[in-house]
Amino acid sequence: MLSDADLTQLTLARAVNLIANREVSSAELSLAVCERIRQLNDRVRAFITISLEDAILRAAIADNDVANENRLPLLGVPVSVKDLYDTSLMRTTAGSKVFENRMPGRDATAVKRLDRAGAVLVGKTNLHEFAFGLTSVNPHYGTVRNPWDAERIAGGSSGGSACAIALRMGFGSLGSDTGGSIRIPASLCGIVGLKPTYGRISVHGVIPLCWSMDHPGPMAQTVEDVAILLGVIAGHDPKDPCSRNVPVPRYTDALTGSIKGVRVGVPKTYFYERLAPEVDSAVRAALKGLEKLGAHLIPVELPYLKVHRAVWLQIASPEAYSFHEPLLKAHAALYGADVRGRLEAGRGLFSIDYVRAQRTRTLMKQECRKVFESVDVIVTPTAPIPAPRIDDLHKPWDGGTETAAASLARFTRYFNVVGLPAISIPCGFTASGLPIGLQIAGKAFAESTVLRVAHAYEQEAKWFERAPAM
Repeated sequence: MLSDADLTQLTLARAVNLIANREVSSAELSLAVCERIRQLNDRVRAFITISLEDAILRAAIADNDVANENRLPLLGVPVSVKDLYDTSLMRTTAGSKVFENRMPGRDATAVKRLDRAGAVLVGKTNLHEFAFGLTSVNPHYGTVRNPWDAERIAGGSSGGSACAIALRMGFGSLGSDTGGSIRIPASLCGIVGLKPTYGRISVHGVIPLCWSMDHPGPMAQTVEDVAILLGVIAGHDPKDPCSRNVPVPRYTDALTGSIKGVRVGVPKTYFYERLAPEVDSAVRAALKGLEKLGAHLIPVELPYLKVHRAVWLQIASPEAYSFHEPLLKAHAALYGADVRGRLEAGRGLFSIDYVRAQRTRTLMKQECRKVFESVDVIVTPTAPIPAPRIDDLHKPWDGGTETAAASLARFTRYFNVVGLPAISIPCGFTASGLPIGLQIAGKAFAESTVLRVAHAYEQEAKWFERAPAM
């Protein structure tokens, strides 16, 4: 069996190759991951449901497939999914007591595609209740702890997935992102998380928060790992009316290491304002790193920055309430207080505000297309601060009025409103050892370009080689 030291050195891509070449069995790797989950989960609360026996059985099947020369992109590799994705053999709670015993009897489309690719599902990860929050402080299943400092949050809402990847409790995970819920925990936990273009990955079988801004997406240790996962789960799905029927490229082919001549847009305002000093320094150093690799930095202005938060709220709140209205009527007392409050706030919004927000959103998308005529990607910090302490979430972080919790989605939610692909990758650490994230956004369905830029920087900077002591 692999030692912990061996396990922490493996990426998803490396695990795929080791299993395919019979240098390690899926059973051996899955046992090592399951043992790590058993040792760590009580401390960090990354998982809600753990399926160790099923995982070992699935690993044995995978090893038989390997022996029969069956080649699948994820054959025998242990992975997890956020407990928002329906799974036929495991309950899907959405992090809530409302769905504590919910057995959907089906697999979400993305879960089916993982299974067909040969992945071994080890469990369902913890999250902010119903994905409506950015901290993963969950009153029902425990607070997800940051793997670099257990007194701090892992971020949300996909906090369990990010924590699990950082601590090598599996080699990939599926999260979801409505306002930053993949990228924020990726930034705070020091991993890679991609929110693809809206419609790139099916939401069929994923419990909704906001239908028009929900984005499923992959989370992993490296950009290559995320590219492999994206290639497995992306693609048109007739069961999802918002799924787009566009070609799915081989994303790993984009990882050339070269970004010479790539035009990198750097926003003049908003995204580089009110940053923690160490975040500011790390992100500006990353920009210099991109320039050193041959990219051209170009100042840009993004449209509607002053109103995008209001647009997000006026769309997300009523859409979320419309799904939860019957559940709130029947089970209001089972909701956590913070999520219940956010949901009930959506009841009071006027339909005219929703219509106006959608109209503004259309204009935002049109103006964004114009911006991307002059640049290939836009680079910003992922979050303005590193992971805050759990006790400090609702305190101002910079001497102003903005609380630490409120600051987290300041730079991410914009790209949910316009539906464009955006990735978070590590770009440094604070003096106290907390990860800092860099966000790279691109044109619609240009995930290959986003991944190319992210990979070139990652391989030069090599921040992914650092692992939490836990």
